[in-house]
Amino acid sequence: MEALLILLLVASANACGNPSYPSYTRVVNGIDARPYSWPWQISLEVDRGSYYSHTCGGSLIDSDWVVTAGHCIHSGRSYRVVLGEYDRSVEDSSVETIAAAKIFVHPQWNPSCLSCGNDIALIKLSKPANLNDKVKPACIPSSGDIFENNYPCYVTGWGRLYTGGPLATKLQQALLPVVDHQTCMQSDWWGYIVKTTMVCAGGYEVSGCNGDSGGPLNCRGADGLWYVYGVVSFGSSQGCNTLKKPTVFTRVSAFNSWIDSTMASN
Repeated sequence: MEALLILLLVASANACGNPSYPSYTRVVNGIDARPYSWPWQISLEVDRGSYYSHTCGGSLIDSDWVVTAGHCIHSGRSYRVVLGEYDRSVEDSSVETIAAAKIFVHPQWNPSCLSCGNDIALIKLSKPANLNDKVKPACIPSSGDIFENNYPCYVTGWGRLYTGGPLATKLQQALLPVVDHQTCMQSDWWGYIVKTTMVCAGGYEVSGCNGDSGGPLNCRGADGLWYVYGVVSFGSSQGCNTLKKPTVFTRVSAFNSWIDSTMASN
C-alpha cells in the first residue's frame, strides 16, 4: 500500500500542465521567466557540424514526445532536445539533453507556403525524459478547444529580445492575449492569411520573435492546468512588435487526431 501511495504521489507531481514553480503573472512586457516555471519548454538544437546550437523552441507533451513547428525541421539535419534549461549561458548539471530519434512533420506542411498552415511537427525522443520538478509535460487541449478573445496566455522562449537583436540567454515570458479569428482576419490585421487552424495572440507592444518558433502559447484552463494551445509559427516581416500583426500560432486543438495517431503508432 505504501509503495502504491508513493507511485500515485509521483504520478500526480509529474502530471501535465502542473509546474512545481509557479510562473509570474500579470506581465505586460517580456521579462525573464521565473526559473523552471515552464517545465515543458525545451530548446531544440540543430547539429552545425562541430557543435549544436539553439534553433527553435518546443513543448514536452509526454515523457518522450515534443511538439514543435514544421518549419523548424529541415531534412537531413540532426536534432537534439534540451530539457530543464533556464539560463543557456550557464552550465547546469541538471539539464538533460536527448537526441531526436524520429521526427514527424505534418504531411500537409508546405515549406514554401508558411501561411497555408499545418506548421506542426512531433519529435520522438531516443529515450524518455527524466520527469522531475524542472521537467514536466504540458497538457494538450481537447479537440476543437478555442479560447475566447483577450484570454490571457503567455509566449515563452529564448528568441531574439527585439528585431535583429541577440537571442535571450534566460528563458523569456510575455503576456499575449488571444485575438479571436474574426478580429485577426480583418484586412488591416492578418486578413485572409489566417486560417481557422491558427490562433493569433498579441498584436500590440509584445510578440514572439526569431528563435521563439516552435515554442508554446501557454494558456491556463479552467481546471488550473496549463495547456500548449499554440505553436509559434510566424509573425510580421516588418518586425517582431508590429501593431495589428499579432504572433500567429498553429492551433494545437486542430491537430489532435494527427497527434494521437502519430504517437500511438510510434
